[in-house]
Amino acid sequence: MEQGSFAFEQAPGHLIRRAHQISVAAFSEEMAAFGVTPVQFAILHTLMDAPGVDQITLAGRVAFDAATIGSVIARLEKKGWLRRQEADSDRRRKQLWLTPAGEQAAVSMKTDVVRVQERILAPLDVAERQQLMGLLAKLVSNHDGEAAS
Repeated sequence: MEQGSFAFEQAPGHLIRRAHQISVAAFSEEMAAFGVTPVQFAILHTLMDAPGVDQITLAGRVAFDAATIGSVIARLEKKGWLRRQEADSDRRRKQLWLTPAGEQAAVSMKTDVVRVQERILAPLDVAERQQLMGLLAKLVSNHDGEAAS
C-alpha cells in the first residue's frame, strides 16, 4: 500500500453511508404510496405510543434535530395526520397528537415498513442479522447524545 493512500471503500463511515442509502431507497420504494420519509414514519409511530408529547421530547425520541423538527411536523399536520397545540402549562411548548386519519395511516404503513426491514437484511442469514442488529444497537447507544439528524 502506498503511503498516504486510504481505502475509503472499507471505511466505517463510507459503509454506514452506503447502508443508509440502501435503507432510504428501500423505504422510499415501499412507502411511495404513503409519501412519507423515514423520519415522518418515526414521528407517527412515536405519537401512537406517546400521545401529547411535546416537540422537543419527540425530537429526542426520533433522534432528529429539535430546531428543524417543526417543519417535518408541519408537513404531517398539512396531511391531516397530526395536530399540535400549545401546552396549558407553558404556551411555548407544543404538544402533539395523531388525528384518527394519522393513526389509521401509521397502522396501514406498518406492514410495508416490516417489508423494508426484510429487504435491507435480505442478504444476511439469521445469525448475521442478529449480529448486525446487536452491533448497530451498541454503536448507536454508545454515540447517543452526539449530533442527531
